[in-house]
Amino acid sequence: MSADSLATPLGGSLNWIAVWRRNYLAWKKAALASLLGHLAEPLIYLFGLGAGLGVMVGHVDGVSYTAFLAAGMVATSAMTAATFETIYAAFGRMEGQGTWEAMLYTQLRLGDIVLGEMAWAATKAALAGVGIATVAAVLGYTQWLSLIYVLPVVALTGLAFASLGMVVTALAPSYDYFIFYQTLVITPILFLSGAVFPVDQLPFVFQTVARFLPLAHAIELIRPIMLGHPVVEVCFHVSALSFYIVIPFFVSTALLRRRLLR
Repeated sequence: MSADSLATPLGGSLNWIAVWRRNYLAWKKAALASLLGHLAEPLIYLFGLGAGLGVMVGHVDGVSYTAFLAAGMVATSAMTAATFETIYAAFGRMEGQGTWEAMLYTQLRLGDIVLGEMAWAATKAALAGVGIATVAAVLGYTQWLSLIYVLPVVALTGLAFASLGMVVTALAPSYDYFIFYQTLVITPILFLSGAVFPVDQLPFVFQTVARFLPLAHAIELIRPIMLGHPVVEVCFHVSALSFYIVIPFFVSTALLRRRLLR
């Protein structure tokens, strides 16, 4: 592994596809189990909270609570799938399996690997998110046509959380540290972003915090699409998600370069 492979951000504009393809070929051997794993938790939330709280809550913003929750779970499944792919699978390929080291002996550069890992995590996020949206469509909580418009937003959400996850991967000394990220960051994001209940029902301080959370921006795009409502401030929400993609990408690449040069 040469210093140039770490120093040069990207070896080529499409080199990341080789990393994506490698991960896809490894994943497809256990694709069904992987998909079920990513769908399980959001579906438990959807049916558990939807059936339980839905009876007590009734309607939220003019729709049934289950329909309101389903849109939140689409975004949540994308967040969860992308996060777990980067903080566990990507970390394993970097630290334990030596996959990254082998890649860096080729024409690939560190930036290619990071971008490829992010793209693969976004792919899994898109599969998980569309899976939940499909269940919602089957149950009549959204229109089938909405899945076409939801897919790009889900992929963008996956990229945002994959980029954030790569920063955590770059900083974590071992797998044990990921539990702190899950408990102290991902779980609060879930409950503060409007996935389970409306943000405007939160105290003002938490409403302010929610405006800066990537999941909140994803939900503000996905929920109106799935419920057939007008989507407002599209450029603002897309720009916010893009910010969470671009800035953490460069931060994680710099941190990983420093880590691998030790």
